Amino acid sequence: MKQNEKFTRRNFLGTVAAASALYVACGKSKSSWEMPTIRDQAPDGKPLKMGLIGCGGRGTGAAIQFLQAGPNLQIVAMADVFQDRLDSSKERIKKQTGQEAPAENCFIGFDAFKKVIDSGVDVVILATPPHFRPEHFAAAIDARKHVFMEKPVAVDPVGARSIMDTYEKANALGLNVVTGTQRRHQRHYLEAYKKVMDGAIGEIRAARCYWLGGQLWYKTRRSGWSDMEYMIRDWVNWRWLSGDHIVEQHVHNIDVVNWFTGMHPISAVGFGARMRRVTGDQYDFFSVDFEMENGIHVHSMCRQINGCERNVSESLVGTKGQLDISHGWAKIYKRDGSLLWEWKGKEKSPYNQEHIDLVTAIRTGKQINEAKNTAISTLTAVMGRISAYTGKKVTWDEMMKSDLRLGPTEYKMGPVPIKAEIPIPGTA
Repeated sequence: MKQNEKFTRRNFLGTVAAASALYVACGKSKSSWEMPTIRDQAPDGKPLKMGLIGCGGRGTGAAIQFLQAGPNLQIVAMADVFQDRLDSSKERIKKQTGQEAPAENCFIGFDAFKKVIDSGVDVVILATPPHFRPEHFAAAIDARKHVFMEKPVAVDPVGARSIMDTYEKANALGLNVVTGTQRRHQRHYLEAYKKVMDGAIGEIRAARCYWLGGQLWYKTRRSGWSDMEYMIRDWVNWRWLSGDHIVEQHVHNIDVVNWFTGMHPISAVGFGARMRRVTGDQYDFFSVDFEMENGIHVHSMCRQINGCERNVSESLVGTKGQLDISHGWAKIYKRDGSLLWEWKGKEKSPYNQEHIDLVTAIRTGKQINEAKNTAISTLTAVMGRISAYTGKKVTWDEMMKSDLRLGPTEYKMGPVPIKAEIPIPGTA
């Protein structure tokens, strides 16, 4: 196969399989939504035992934040594919919380997640590279465990739909699931959402969302590292492991638009390119025009290049005004440009708040399950990625029928039949 034949629209969509049931975002009507109670600490209750699956920086941070969410919270099991990552995570958790998982409950390997789930835990934290999320989530719910899982929840259409299916099982079992889309747990986002639901900006007619930031970390391959070890240690730069940064990072902003509009896009036309990245097979920037079912358009932009304009925010334009919002601030303007409302207050770190909300849901019996909404936002980002890679319009219906699955089917340290080949749009 010639190079310009490799990155066709068909290759990135996969073969269209039998139609799946259409999943729709769980939007709230303006009259039904009420501001939730936001606690600074979860209530006391019987001890909750937690197991950590994925001991990198984010997983370690999530474990610490869970243990700080309230009283009687314990870490009793840990899993990773690398001993050094588990050891450093264990040391950091002990230093910051005074807790330590017993040695007999610390597991290494691709099947280690099963051992954590079977170790008597009540809650599991899923923080491996996103490729593994659908399998790990399904196993945790089948074992009747409450779950915190990081975003994104998948890297491809097959994985996103798997999460949607598991969401239904979790709901039926009364299990609680919180994902890493922490904006849904921030006071000023919630208060801004309430304002929008109450009609402060009128009917939403357009939206914009941005994650324009600098280069992320990367790993240089070391002597003795196999393909699999190198890719997992450098996972944020590999499409099959992270989904590309439009999925891994920009999903936050895309999720805000889906949340506030109560919809997801039905199609995407996008572009992007690779300019400076030094490892992996991903792009450095994306720009996508998403179209909603009611005809409104969402402009989505993300970039990871140093020395460029930075902007991490969302904007919703309505018939009566406009909401501009980002981390730590929110403003609503009237059509004439005058300020209608500005958030002024204090809030706990959203990384802590999401764990407070999870523990509160478990102990109060008021179920929370965010898996479906995050799967929808993940699949929205995947749709944008595929359009940029191919240069073609991609639809939601195609996403719901595609059998595209990224990555190997067998997990072991050694060769991986995936090369660092960069998509070339418009070649088919």
